[in-house]
Amino acid sequence: MLNKIWIIMIVSGFFVSTLCGHAQDATNALINGAKEAVDLFLVLMGSVAMWCGFMKIAEKSGLVDSMAEKIMPLLKFLFPAVPKKSRAMKYIALNMAANFFGLGWAATPSGIMAVKELYEMEGRKSYATNSICMFMVINMSSIQLISVNIISYRLKYGSVDPAAIVLPGIIATAVSTITAVAACKIFERGKI
Repeated sequence: MLNKIWIIMIVSGFFVSTLCGHAQDATNALINGAKEAVDLFLVLMGSVAMWCGFMKIAEKSGLVDSMAEKIMPLLKFLFPAVPKKSRAMKYIALNMAANFFGLGWAATPSGIMAVKELYEMEGRKSYATNSICMFMVINMSSIQLISVNIISYRLKYGSVDPAAIVLPGIIATAVSTITAVAACKIFERGKI
């Protein structure tokens, strides 16, 4: 469906630009946009490769398991129905660690595996269980210590201080996560 929407937008944009006599401008914008996308891709690839490597090293070295053990009281509060030593809990911890470091793209595989494990563990119900809802809320709001993507974008576009976003990012993501978790817990208890 989204592919069809994009095709309609692109074709209608070229149609309107041609009718208005700006076909050359639209073509130039398309070419410049493609060049900009490739430039941005090359800048971000370095960050992505480095941080994905760090996450893989952390996982293989046992750092993720150690971190999961340290935050287990929090994880048990957030996911009371998920067994402590389950694969789902490991994937949840890995996802939270990746999101904490601002690596949303690195968190995606562990997030998919966490939901798959939760779905299997909770009996393949045809609806989202409390654990799945809580995980999705935390995954979407996720507290971020370092917003790697935003810092990379700011660096690419010539920011004087690309890391200036760190403190506001921590505050904004902390508030959004706390609010989202509180809302989930209220809904879990059936208070609304």
